[in-house]
Amino acid sequence: MKNKIVQGTLKTNPRGFGFVCCLDKKTKDVFIPKSEMKNAIDGDIVEVQIKNITSKGLDGTILKIVKREKTHLAGIIWSKTAKKNHYEVYVPLLGTDWSVIVKTDKIVKHGDRIIMEVIKWEDKKETTICKMTKHLSHISDVSKDTEASIAEFNIAENFTKEEIEQAQNLKITREDLEKRKDLSNLITFTIDPIGAKDFDDAASISKDENGNFNLAVHVTDVAHFIKPNTHLDKVAAKRANSTYFPDRCVPMLPYELSSDLCSLKENEIRLTISVLMIFDKSGDLLNYEIARSFIKSEKRFTYEEAKEVLDSKKSHKYKKNLKDMVELCLLLKKQRFTRGSIDFALPDSRLILDKDKSPIKIETVEYDITHQLIEEFMLKANEIVATHLSKKGRNLIYRIHEEPNFEDFKDFFEIARSLGFKLPKSPTHTDIQNLFLEAKDSKYLHLLSIAFIKNLRLACYSPDNIGHFGLALKHYTHFTSPIRRYTDLITQRILFDEEDKTINLNEIAQICSEKERLSFKAESSLITLKKLRFLKKILKKEANKKFVATVTKVKPFGIYFELENYFVDGFLHVSEIGDDYYEYFEEALQLVGTHSHKTFSFAKKIKVKILDIDLIFLEIKYKFVKR
Repeated sequence: MKNKIVQGTLKTNPRGFGFVCCLDKKTKDVFIPKSEMKNAIDGDIVEVQIKNITSKGLDGTILKIVKREKTHLAGIIWSKTAKKNHYEVYVPLLGTDWSVIVKTDKIVKHGDRIIMEVIKWEDKKETTICKMTKHLSHISDVSKDTEASIAEFNIAENFTKEEIEQAQNLKITREDLEKRKDLSNLITFTIDPIGAKDFDDAASISKDENGNFNLAVHVTDVAHFIKPNTHLDKVAAKRANSTYFPDRCVPMLPYELSSDLCSLKENEIRLTISVLMIFDKSGDLLNYEIARSFIKSEKRFTYEEAKEVLDSKKSHKYKKNLKDMVELCLLLKKQRFTRGSIDFALPDSRLILDKDKSPIKIETVEYDITHQLIEEFMLKANEIVATHLSKKGRNLIYRIHEEPNFEDFKDFFEIARSLGFKLPKSPTHTDIQNLFLEAKDSKYLHLLSIAFIKNLRLACYSPDNIGHFGLALKHYTHFTSPIRRYTDLITQRILFDEEDKTINLNEIAQICSEKERLSFKAESSLITLKKLRFLKKILKKEANKKFVATVTKVKPFGIYFELENYFVDGFLHVSEIGDDYYEYFEEALQLVGTHSHKTFSFAKKIKVKILDIDLIFLEIKYKFVKR
């Protein structure tokens, strides 16, 4: 196997390395270190030589690029070259390491967002030449941010007239209902974010005279409407998932399905697949049933509204049901912890936009009990479906998460120790669990969670079941979101033996994993742009505003930090944090001034000013504020 030469598709990681999925399917994925990536980019067909075989798998180096995946690129013009009608372009997909020139006879200016056709690919040391094919908008046009991101990441947006008509022709008939379990009399409701329209799942709960919990998770039955190898199925398979931007969703399925017929809307009869579960007082699963059903959701709760009811700030007839859900949720969380799962209850941020799609507020969304109970119920339904199908010997697409190598967590362990948390020399999984349990009510929980997560491998899809490290589960799949994830639609079909037996599950898993990463990049990029626009608006009103930030990483060359309340990262070089000479102490992960003894360490609060915001490169230039 060593020195063997194979071909495959390169999948890149944001941290610079990649994996090559071999075309022969017999060879396992080959890990490509950052130093061996050459000038290949995500999606390229490459020739690879296997250099090492380790306990983790295969390591290799890219020999040559067989075929470029990208023929068109989206970029932003940032300067004109000395040559007439030639402009330098920043391509977010490639990053700042690449030199790209676009040729055009049209009048363009700094900040124009454009689409280009690649004329000649070169490596990073040379210049890749393109020609402009479309002008999108100027970077100053805030209303076109989403359209630009869709183009930049090549996300399929619009549906054809034929696809829309096919979706419109789908209906729920009396015959459909007669073949299903009637659960329309159960008290059922949905709990989702404020702006959601695609309600994939709903839940019902009750307690019997013995104190057992009867929980039903109802998932919209997309498989009933979207049959294998139909036109709509091929559309969904190609898109693989929905993409969620601050102002709207680009759905996997036409709106007629995603926001209407397949959405579990309030007071509407909907076709579902229900996982009916019975738990005892300790949260142990006693029995379950998976059945095709129909329901009528009686209430569409937002997370905020459900929390108000639970906190007695608002009265509602379903308060008892919500309280029962909380009780069961806490039991399931306890069981998850017992089996080894680490709980990250991290807050999120939500951008509030005006009618022109300009950001006017950044809200912190706490991961409160209403979010947690929905997550726990969906996790349990997914686990039951995966275990059920595995026991039946069915092939399916698992959601897998590889166990990390704790040797890579050296910096994280040192960070925890520097904050006063006690860890042995070689921490075990249990030690890490106890660390987060101890940090739960401390001011360090958020920062420790982020630092830990950044060292974890990404979860992905695979027909090979290696388990899910993060959830501490042997069997796990995605089943509960078939409106927005193609893997869940496949799982629904397998449940009722309706899948196309000729499909290649490995290929579908790879495509869905790739599209998931692409959507995440698109969503993250746009959110960052909107946040930078918001900071620009603040500086327009208060140019000398001082921002509070928290140090998230200390290196010999400088400090990384996060702006408080804005969830925006920053960096200051060691030469920019004072007039002193700073010495780096590796064990303590600190920078200490030799004369002033001023110390920069993890979680330290600092103040900074913003000198400049570059919307093209999504960069902020900071100045350290001396106290």
